[in-house]
Amino acid sequence: MSGPNPFKHLEKEININGETFRYFDISSFSEFKELPFSIRVLLESAVRNCDNFQVLEKDVHGILGWKQTKGSENNTDLEIPFKPARVILQDFTGVPAVVDFAAMRDAVLKLGGNPDKINPICPSDLVIDHSVQVDFARTPDALAKNQNLEFERNKERFTFLKWGAKAFNNMLIVPPGSGIVHQVNLEYLARVVFADATKSADGVKLLYPDSVVGTDSHTTMINGLGVVGWGVGGIEAEAVMLGQAISMLLPEVIGYKLVGKLNPLVTSTDLVLTITKNLRALGVVGKFVEFFGPGVSELSIADRATISNMCPEYGATIGYFPVDENSLTYLRQTNRDEDKVTVIRKYLELTKQLRNYNDESQDPVFTKVVTLDLATVVTSMSGPKRPHDRVSVTDMKTDFRECLTNKVGFKGFDIAADALSTEGSFTWEDGKTYSLKHGSVVIAAITSCTNTSNPSVMLGAGLLAQKATSFGLKVAPYIKTSLSPGSGVVTYYLKESGVIPALEELGFNVVGYGCMTCIGNSGPLDDNIANTIEKNNLVCCGVLSGNRNFEGRIHPNTRANYLASPLLVIAYAIAGTVDIDFEKEPIGTKPDGSKVFLRDIWPTRAEIQAVEQKHVIPAMFREVYAKIENGSESWQSLQAPAGKLYPWEASSTYIKQPPFFEGMTRALPVIKKIQNARALLNLGDSVTTDHISPAGSIARNSPAARYLSDRGLTPREFNSYGSRRGNDAVMARGTFANIRLVNKLVSKPGPRTLHIPSGEEMDVFDCAERYAKEGTSLIALVGKDYGSGSSRDWAAKGPYLLGIRAVIAESYERIHRSNLVGMGIVPLQYLDGQNADSLGLTGKEQFSIAIPENCKPHERITVNTDSGKKFEVIARFDTEVDLEYFRNGGILNYMIRKMIN
Repeated sequence: MSGPNPFKHLEKEININGETFRYFDISSFSEFKELPFSIRVLLESAVRNCDNFQVLEKDVHGILGWKQTKGSENNTDLEIPFKPARVILQDFTGVPAVVDFAAMRDAVLKLGGNPDKINPICPSDLVIDHSVQVDFARTPDALAKNQNLEFERNKERFTFLKWGAKAFNNMLIVPPGSGIVHQVNLEYLARVVFADATKSADGVKLLYPDSVVGTDSHTTMINGLGVVGWGVGGIEAEAVMLGQAISMLLPEVIGYKLVGKLNPLVTSTDLVLTITKNLRALGVVGKFVEFFGPGVSELSIADRATISNMCPEYGATIGYFPVDENSLTYLRQTNRDEDKVTVIRKYLELTKQLRNYNDESQDPVFTKVVTLDLATVVTSMSGPKRPHDRVSVTDMKTDFRECLTNKVGFKGFDIAADALSTEGSFTWEDGKTYSLKHGSVVIAAITSCTNTSNPSVMLGAGLLAQKATSFGLKVAPYIKTSLSPGSGVVTYYLKESGVIPALEELGFNVVGYGCMTCIGNSGPLDDNIANTIEKNNLVCCGVLSGNRNFEGRIHPNTRANYLASPLLVIAYAIAGTVDIDFEKEPIGTKPDGSKVFLRDIWPTRAEIQAVEQKHVIPAMFREVYAKIENGSESWQSLQAPAGKLYPWEASSTYIKQPPFFEGMTRALPVIKKIQNARALLNLGDSVTTDHISPAGSIARNSPAARYLSDRGLTPREFNSYGSRRGNDAVMARGTFANIRLVNKLVSKPGPRTLHIPSGEEMDVFDCAERYAKEGTSLIALVGKDYGSGSSRDWAAKGPYLLGIRAVIAESYERIHRSNLVGMGIVPLQYLDGQNADSLGLTGKEQFSIAIPENCKPHERITVNTDSGKKFEVIARFDTEVDLEYFRNGGILNYMIRKMIN
């Protein structure tokens, strides 16, 4: 049971503008000055929440001893608890979270408990931003049409979320059409410092740093404003919502020192792609990265947020910029209350958490320091298949041509020499004939929170568009161009600055407010284009200002996808191809036939900043966010059911009561040995959650399509997997359904596997279902970095529903390993230097694994096979809390038992 806080003596009072506040003075510890600023936030949380139950006194001292345990690369693991101040969700991951909460209420009632106890204890915000698609583009009414279609497709989901907003306490739902979750977080939801009256009996507000976990891996974008936060699986987030601490390993902190100034023609996108490549090569998975040095002062908060947003792409847990004067200026610019800004400044000054990047005496100890001179950054892109494969724009033509002939891989398509000049032609709506070649751009999207939070690149794109149209440059009519701003504020300042007409003239009409092309919601390509690409086996391209370009993610017909600044998105759309050297070749011609080069239309940083200072003002933020919670007329007219228990509808294909708690008892289940299991899949390295979790459109020949067809739906009504995350039957059928999945048990990529006893090849779900009927347990064999990419709970829930009881991998991405544990799946890891191939495993063996009742973190366990091969693996239960969740059959089962026992 919890007890009194042993650090109560550190609590102090302060009067600010006539109001009394309390805070814990963590700066009084002698070790404090050497701690990285990010670790100071973890320390404050531990001190404030220390009850010798969830947070122990020794945990506080463990964090204070960071320099000894993590202050060098020769460090030791130390488990600590962390209680974030709040949780943020988006609708793709938020719907299943609310579904689970509703199902937990049912389970608690069934077990004799009080279902009303199931509520978010931690403040939780859900922003609906992942449901809108680019079905319509390049027309003035594209926005209205896409939003209408969004409501038509998602009415059930939105109605369910509106019920959740009423049924659960302490949960805010931000309606669709408001913006991207991370930008709304940055511009509106972030507190930077909490002033919380709920933590005291006498109503005096307690001050403490804002911190957040979110069900999107790009939650890290908020690090740019000085808020510690990162992405977790939906399962882990639900536990935090229910008041649980996150159990984590005290992280190493890599100090990333920025010096110098950016070239006037370089953008923040170029900088982040450079940093992403550097840090991915350095290896920062599971580590904090904290930026420091005089170069940070040269970056706006939007620039910093762009760098922090890409944190999952470079693999760190956070990419943190401590709060400085620029952060406080941003709060004023975004219409935060001046009195609150005064309180924030005073608290951070008192606790020595306000950073001066030009004061070296404030530099803490880091595990390791790397330095980047901003002057060395050049105009860059990343691709064609991974966000950390940066290539300078000057090298793009050469690099793309090499990729064409390279063997199939992250930088290769294996196009034969005699097919390099292949062309395909088609007739467009204007009656003209156009041709496509390798490198032709067919999708150009200014999309995603990576860049649309940043006025410098958005206004830069607008200024480039103005110059381009003044020269008479155009974008070919068949290229699917789109602009999806991060919030209404972006549209506001684009209009006020006068650049919207030029953007629209080039086809970049506003198509929606949400995560669109970057997450695969790019909508359909015209059949003529798709058929031409497929018929001629062309490597056509998408260019997007997003953060991810994994194979098959953006669109099935764009085999090469490049991440780029919004300015370059427009440039390549005008050029119509990535097979161009902008230094030597013109981007287009004027009506008189004279050549125009990219350098002729490229705006300087000074030009952009002048427009930004004039047009990005607090009044915009005040006007947009004053009405954000109201939603559109469509949202307001939705009629949600009343009551604390959700009335599940058996006919619904969107919202279904999940089977996770079927047969659950108050007592702990017995841990069963995995006996004679089959490998459902044998996968290689870098299998992402995009490969595992259902995402994008539902293929017409898939098990999920058959399920929906059996319920009377036509292909036009299938919608996307993301929209159906509240239906476990659809999601289980879409698990491992990626068209690019490479499974060594079958001969070619795709969502297929081998039913080993019969030798029959079939869809992954159908095979798993057959094994289940035969009573056969399942495992999966995988390579390095298993589960990298977006933090998707269905990447763990789906395998659980397929019957996978254990995964054996060379290594795991942090969030995915945690999610597997949260679903009761055993994450096992080969010993160093070993993998399935080195051990001679084909994946066709039968596997027997006994998990001890008293299993310890990182315990070695023996795997036996029917072929006589025997090998040891490490149980990747990293903490005792992991084991507690596993013994309960998952984190949600643990929470239910905790609530009712």
